[in-house]
Amino acid sequence: MEPPPVTNGLVIAGYFPNWAIYARNFNVCDLAVSAQKLTHVLYAFANFQEDGTVILGDVWADKDKHFPPEQTINGKADSWNEGDANLYGNFKQFYLLKQKYRHLKVSLSIGGWTWSTNFSVVAADPAKRAVFVKTAIRHLANLGLDGIDIDWEFPKDDKDAFHYVHLLYELRIALDMYQQSLGQTNQPRLILSVAVPCGPSKYKLLRLQQMAPYVDIFYLMAYDFAGSWDTNAGHQSAMYGGALNVHQAIEGYISGGVPPHKIVMGMPAYGRGFLNTNGPNTRYDGLPEGSWEKGMYDYKHLPPPGHTEHHDMEILASWCYCPEKRELITYDSPYITQAKCDYIKQRQLGGAMVWELSADHPGDHPRCLLNVLYDSFAGNTDTMPNHLDYPSSGFNNLKGHMK
Repeated sequence: MEPPPVTNGLVIAGYFPNWAIYARNFNVCDLAVSAQKLTHVLYAFANFQEDGTVILGDVWADKDKHFPPEQTINGKADSWNEGDANLYGNFKQFYLLKQKYRHLKVSLSIGGWTWSTNFSVVAADPAKRAVFVKTAIRHLANLGLDGIDIDWEFPKDDKDAFHYVHLLYELRIALDMYQQSLGQTNQPRLILSVAVPCGPSKYKLLRLQQMAPYVDIFYLMAYDFAGSWDTNAGHQSAMYGGALNVHQAIEGYISGGVPPHKIVMGMPAYGRGFLNTNGPNTRYDGLPEGSWEKGMYDYKHLPPPGHTEHHDMEILASWCYCPEKRELITYDSPYITQAKCDYIKQRQLGGAMVWELSADHPGDHPRCLLNVLYDSFAGNTDTMPNHLDYPSSGFNNLKGHMK
């Protein structure tokens, strides 16, 4: 029997990177307005050891930091009662946010570009897989979460792909068993999602048809199609055209056996820049400084002064260009984001995801990407309720439904 779906409408998901609370000064409280428009948050990232043990990526940011009142969801400062065995940090704020917005689900994303090294070794070993699964579920139960997101970048051969299916199967069973053990089978199913590549050489390795029964949402990383590794300046997330495009990937996943409603299209909330170029598909020389790292701009800083925004409606791509600097930046404008949303609805896909939330404009800005997604999916977004009962949490305030 096909298990119940984890969504009842279109997904609007965003990654929240735990490092955003530092230089970017972006905290969970900054989602207080836009959380109404989000259906899923993917918390990036947890790491894991070679024996399979899943560990938090930044213990202080994740569960220890005490926030002042102006940086909390409920306007109350985190108390300093020594030895109170309470949850603090970002996860406490997300739990408070979940209480406020009962449709908002939060998953722990494990791996990512930096921390995928051990996947191959762990997935191949039944004992290490068991440790991975057990410790992942423990974090979910401890921290008040609604799901686990696996971000393996990337399985490199059929052996990896085969073991990946085993890992997902065992995670799926463990999530359902955990829910049954709490007598919560009348509540929405806990979510198992994966972040997956758009390059044919990578996704054709995956055993998609075997993964599909266990995975609720496939988050397509539909960006980074162009960058510093190329000879020419190009489009990083075009819908059509070029060697890599979003449409081609979606067709690949559907023909590979993934139901369209499980496919969520990723969109960049950032731009990739090129210097000394005459425009798309022409040579470039060098990368601009960017917002936080060379060649990369937060979407909220685009287009910069002196740049003009351009659209190619045939391939559904946008960019900005400054003739004086001969600088091109490739990103998704509100106009292209809207067109991609139309495609999502037309193809009856699962929804949209953005990487990452700190780089978008705030909710009251006319160019805010989350607003474009929400308005495009008007009235049809996922309203499946989140989970608030965590009786086996190791944190007193989470067990007691913190206020």
